[in-house]
Amino acid sequence: MPTFTTSDGLSLHYTDEGAGLPVLCLAGLTRDGRDFDFVAPHLEGVRLIRLDYRGRGQSDWGDPATYQIPVEGRDAVELLNHLGIDKAAVLGTSRGGLIAMLLAATVKDRLLGVVLNDIGPEIAPEGLEVIKDYLGKPPLLKTHAEMAAARARVLTGFPNVPQERWLQEAQILFNETEDGLELTYDPRLREAVVEGGAQPVPDLWPLFDALSGLPLACIRGANSDLLSPATFAEMKKRRPDMVAVEVPDRGHIPFLDEPECLNALRRWLDMLR
Repeated sequence: MPTFTTSDGLSLHYTDEGAGLPVLCLAGLTRDGRDFDFVAPHLEGVRLIRLDYRGRGQSDWGDPATYQIPVEGRDAVELLNHLGIDKAAVLGTSRGGLIAMLLAATVKDRLLGVVLNDIGPEIAPEGLEVIKDYLGKPPLLKTHAEMAAARARVLTGFPNVPQERWLQEAQILFNETEDGLELTYDPRLREAVVEGGAQPVPDLWPLFDALSGLPLACIRGANSDLLSPATFAEMKKRRPDMVAVEVPDRGHIPFLDEPECLNALRRWLDMLR
């Protein structure tokens, strides 16, 4: 199992597959490298690198105080250093996109380009409340099949998703045990997020503006409750060269293998080559 050791001593898991343009995949808040299972088969001619953040997936758990975007950004750079990669493109889903923007503001020379999957410099409060509602709480359901059925019923903004996809999603997000479903991340992640929410919300637009000059794409679920239409419009205004697409019948987050996503990703990759 490929791992590397961070500067503060944690062992973090990653995968490194393919050859060509290095693309570093950074997942959502509670997710891991498997977040990109659906899109990976469609990304040809790239070296796909997927990181499990600290406290997620197969990586070590740490002090919850370190489950912060600046630390996770440092981990991402240390992974590139470990692999001997000077520059990489970043495909960032949700939290991964926030990390990508921070990297643009701090180590821009390490970036080739960025994709923001359903995330921007303003986070809609209603979407954030949805996340806080489930964050760190073990599910009451017992099997992947039960969870798949529940997600199909409960998740708004995702009509016309086949049941098989919900089952695949459940298998990524939860471990099935004899005692029921378990989280695939440290539940103390909730502490870090709640503590962060008690602080004044920083202005993230300077981080978005730091992406200037980098090939940029943004994918928005048309029914997203995290990336608002107004924020998306302002992003397009500030970056008229940005590849910008909305994915119908998707909320937060698109799976990335939808036709609109694949088209946007191919256009973005063409800009990098």
